[in-house]
Amino acid sequence: MNPLQWLFDAQLVIGDQVILWREIVGNLFGLASALGGLRRKVWAWPVGIVGNVLLFTVFLGAVFDTPNPVNLLGQAARQVMFIAVSIYGWIRWSRNRDETHEAVTPHWASWKVRVLLGVAMIGGTLALTPLFRALGSFEPVWADAWIFMGSLLATWGMAKGWTEFWLIWIAVDLVGVPLLISAGYYASAFLYVFYGAFTLFGFITWVRVQRRADAAAAAVTA
Repeated sequence: MNPLQWLFDAQLVIGDQVILWREIVGNLFGLASALGGLRRKVWAWPVGIVGNVLLFTVFLGAVFDTPNPVNLLGQAARQVMFIAVSIYGWIRWSRNRDETHEAVTPHWASWKVRVLLGVAMIGGTLALTPLFRALGSFEPVWADAWIFMGSLLATWGMAKGWTEFWLIWIAVDLVGVPLLISAGYYASAFLYVFYGAFTLFGFITWVRVQRRADAAAAAVTA
């Protein structure tokens, strides 16, 4: 058995629960990508893409004949979205990387952008819910749609360097944990709990970096 086939088929059995190793590995790549994002490193984007490819196969359980036959279409679709937006972020951060190898300077989004983000989050969730329901996604479908829209906006915000993107991830995690538990994706649910704490730390870290940058800029112009 080659390594790719082993990764695709390997399972971890805990009691009466079966967890795919690629669900665990995919989420670990996602965690590594989040750490790279925290440190503003370009490698965060390609590392995240590897995790997205693995998790795409996990969340289409019925399609790929996995032990969990539940399809979370929003979760699967967001992996495709992640890949597309990550390519944009990868290019943008690569072009902006400075001599410290930090690819972006954290900054607040304008109030206009904040309003647009809020409208897009709610409006996108309302628009996608009936679509995901028609396609047979797991209930409550609105939660799947919320996670998809939040993930899209948070990833876009990370590419732009908006500090608020960490707060969007927290909103995603608050809905994602109960949804994943109810759908039987326990490894992802556990890591979402960890992500929640990590994103709060990431938000605080970017705020501190932003304040230091603002203070340094003020000192230069003084």
